[in-house]
Order: sequence, then structure tokens, then C-alpha cells
Amino acid sequence: MSAYTRLLLVCVSLASLIGCSDDPQQDSDIRSRGFVYCGQDKPTTFNPQLIDGGLTADTLAAQLFDRLLLLDPVSHQPLPSLAIGWTISDDGLVYTFTLREGIEFQTTDWFTPTRQFNAQDVVFSFKRVIKPDHPFHSVSGGRYPWFDSQGFANLIEDIEVVDPLTVRFTLSRPDNAFLSNLATTYAVIHSQEYAEQILRAGKPDRLDSLPVGTGPFYLDSYQANDFVRLNRHEGYWLGAAPMEQVVFDIASRGTGTLAKLLSNECDVLSSPVASQLPIISADDDFNLNAQTGMNVAFLALDNNQPELSDVRVRKAINHAINRENLLNSVYYGTGTKARSILPPMSWAYNHGSQALDYDPVKARTLLKEAGFEKNLSLTLWVPLEPRPYNPSPRKTAELIQADLNAVGVKVDIIIQDTVNRFSAIDKFNSDLILTGWVADNGDPDNFLRPLLSCDAKQAGLNVANWCNLSFDNLLELASRTPKLNQRLNYYHLAQDILDTEVPIVPLAHGVHFQVHHRSLEGLQMSPFGTRSFSTVFRRSEI
Repeated sequence: MSAYTRLLLVCVSLASLIGCSDDPQQDSDIRSRGFVYCGQDKPTTFNPQLIDGGLTADTLAAQLFDRLLLLDPVSHQPLPSLAIGWTISDDGLVYTFTLREGIEFQTTDWFTPTRQFNAQDVVFSFKRVIKPDHPFHSVSGGRYPWFDSQGFANLIEDIEVVDPLTVRFTLSRPDNAFLSNLATTYAVIHSQEYAEQILRAGKPDRLDSLPVGTGPFYLDSYQANDFVRLNRHEGYWLGAAPMEQVVFDIASRGTGTLAKLLSNECDVLSSPVASQLPIISADDDFNLNAQTGMNVAFLALDNNQPELSDVRVRKAINHAINRENLLNSVYYGTGTKARSILPPMSWAYNHGSQALDYDPVKARTLLKEAGFEKNLSLTLWVPLEPRPYNPSPRKTAELIQADLNAVGVKVDIIIQDTVNRFSAIDKFNSDLILTGWVADNGDPDNFLRPLLSCDAKQAGLNVANWCNLSFDNLLELASRTPKLNQRLNYYHLAQDILDTEVPIVPLAHGVHFQVHHRSLEGLQMSPFGTRSFSTVFRRSEI
């Protein structure tokens, strides 16, 4: 059954869905009014503040919410969005933002706004995250992994309303990445008025399951493991989107995503498997786009495990993995071998890196020195979902398993459906975790801090469970200094520590592919994964 058919059946049975016709025949032209997006991921929440990646952070958030700032996809510099301008004090501690006037919040079945966006909404959205005594802080579990990994609660000393269209952030220390962080997909703005309404009703969790934002589309309906339907926000400040609706097909049953694309059940396919690219390229009905991504696939080594606390074992694992083989067999030549957690396009990339190369003989020697010549057994946690940094995680895991087996290390693979880093730690106590990262902005801090800092270990994003105070101190120095050459030196020294300590094994940097039907125009791609559908339209059939 197609996504369209499923949607029409739901429209018939659920009277609460906005815009659904009682007569399925009247919805037969759904593709002229919208489009269907296929991906492998499923949302666990509609609030990106609560997660560290996936469909909500990568795609849904950009449709539902706006942020104070955006990032230029080329220069990676912050651009105005809900904030039209800002000033920074001479000491780098006070940021004052002038907000855009006339921004309308979405009207939904569950909320009708009575006022426009103002400074109170900004203060609410961030204080919820950083203030433990805030009435919404503990709602939906009270975990804000990305913000916690950045140490946001310690960084932001105060947020205050200056006037309805001016908001002031006071920091506890200078932070060169602060503006870029406000432009990330996690720094979304919620409606304080809506929050107060549901708090009075005793249903605060609705903030995360029934969202209200200022974005180009609002949530119309959601069927778990089936579809998410968004409708056009007619009052969007940049003008109503050309398309009336967007349907996310998240069903895992039935045919695969490629089959859905080729049979016109889907209009857009994100992150197709690399082996599918020749089939797609040969079909004139589809356009294949590529974006060099700010991303990395890596193998995290749990430093809390006794065997992996020995740096010789960690180095042996690094030496054992044949990255060239991964590039040929998994990425089909589209990826780049990773020698650092930072991609080569980062301005802080250390081209003089002393990262370890493939050397199985050296790997066996190090294992023997550590007392694990033939008796080391490890578990490897692997998500199934293809991601821009890893188009085929299962195949990657099997190749790593074979490489480690060749040097005498037995590996048991644990397969999971979703990319949930917390389950790897909390449920399975895995030794090795196959994961990765898509940068939220162009600052090198966005790779190093949320993945490997001591704060990130506490937050749960640092799945290597590695904490090094010298490394953290270098990140702090880099965030405080206004001199670019000094920042570069600090980041190079931080990467030298990673080369020496090997808490993770960088594997590859992937290319993000996206396929869409040739009738669609206006689809955007970004090195940071986020993309708004506010400019998408469909040409008449050609």
C-alpha cells in the first residue's frame, strides 16, 4: 500500500486531521499540492532540543521551527533569521539581539496564538534547557544532549528581555562559537504562550509531541511507524510555501525506499545507499544531487571497558581497520578516508596529523604486548539506518569485524534499528560503537566538544566515555582567544592528543546524496544536513 493510499485511509477514519477530504477521490491529486519524502529514520520527538540527530534534527525541525540565526552554506558565517541584527560587548560576554517584527506562530488544532513572536519566546526556549528549576526543564526526560555536551548551562549566565523585540544573552566567558551554535538545528524557538497554556492544562509534554513554531509548515498528523504529515503555514514570515503539504513516509514494512521512489510513491529520497546510485542515475525521471558534507563516520571505543582502557589495544584496533576497503566496498568511491574527526574542509583540519595507518602486523604486536594475543572478544553496536556519513552501517560493521578477526580479535555485532547513542550505553554496554556526526555549523568546536569533551561524556554524546582535561583545556583556550592563528594552534594540539590517545577511530567522511523527481524544484542541500522545504515547488509534467 502506497504512502498516498495510507494517508487517504487515515483521512477517512480520523476526522481530526486538517485538510483531509471525506472523498478519497478528491485527494487523488495529492502530488500537485505537495510531495512525499522518504527516509529511513523515525521521529522520537518533534522537539530537536531533546535529541542529538535523526529525522527531527536533520529535516523536520527546519520545517516546524525557526532559529535566531542561520548559517551561510558556503562561508559558514551566521546570517539573520528571527534576529535581524546583534551587537557584542568589547569583552565578548554580552550579546544583544534585535528581533524581527511581525512573525506569526502557527495555528494548529491544539493552539491558536493571540500574539506575535517576541523576546519572551526566546528567553523561554533557552531557559527551559539550561535552568533545572524551570517548569519545563524535566518534561520529556529532562535530557538536552547537544546543549549539555556544549556546557550551555555553565556558559549562559543570564538571558533577559530588554524590550519586546530585544533580548540579551550574558555569558560567563567568551565563546567564539556562540553565534554559530545559535544557528544550529537544536536552537529552535518555541511559543511561550503555548507553553503556558498547556502547563495550566497539566499537559506540558505536548510541547514536544504537538509542536508549535514559526516555521513554513506545521504538524497536521502523525501515525507512528507510518507517516508524518505537515501542512503549509499560511502566515509564514517569508511568504507561504508553494507546496500545501509535505508527507514523510517513515513506514518500514513493505517495499524498500528505492522501490517506492521508482514506483513514484516517493518524490524525494534522502541518503540513498551508495550501491543504488547507478540505478538512480540511469533513470531520467530523477535528479541526483550531492553535497560534500561536514561529517565523519567513526568507531567509538568505550574507554570504561577494562580491555579498551589500554591505549595499546585502542591503537591496535585503529591499525587493524582497512579504510581503503571501506571506501571501495561501502562508499563506492564517494567518500574520503578520515584521518581526523574533523573533515579536510574544516579550517582547523591538521594536515600534519600523525594518525595511525592500516598496519595489521603492528596491530598484532600491540595486542600481544597488551596480553591479548588471541583472547580478546568485543561487542560492536551498529545502527541500521543509512546516514550521510555512512551509507551502509551493517556492511561497514561486517568489514570491521573481518579486519579485527584477522588480527585475532573476536567481534560480536549487535544490530539496532535506530541511531540512538544512549541505547548503546544504557542497554547493551557495548565495547565498540559504530556511529558518526553531521556538523551543525562550520566551527571545529562543533565536532570536538560535543563528541569528546568531559561535558559530552556526562551528557551521553561522548560514547567513547573518554575525558581528558588537557584536551578540554585546549578547547577552552580556543573558544576564548580572538586570534585565529592561536585558535588554529590549539585545535591542532587537541587533534594531536586524539592521535596519541585514540579514544575513537575515524573511518570516513561521506558525501550526502539526495534524489528527487525531476518535476520538483527548489530543494536545498546543506553541508550541515538541515534543509527547509519553504522554496520547493512542482513544475507541470514534462
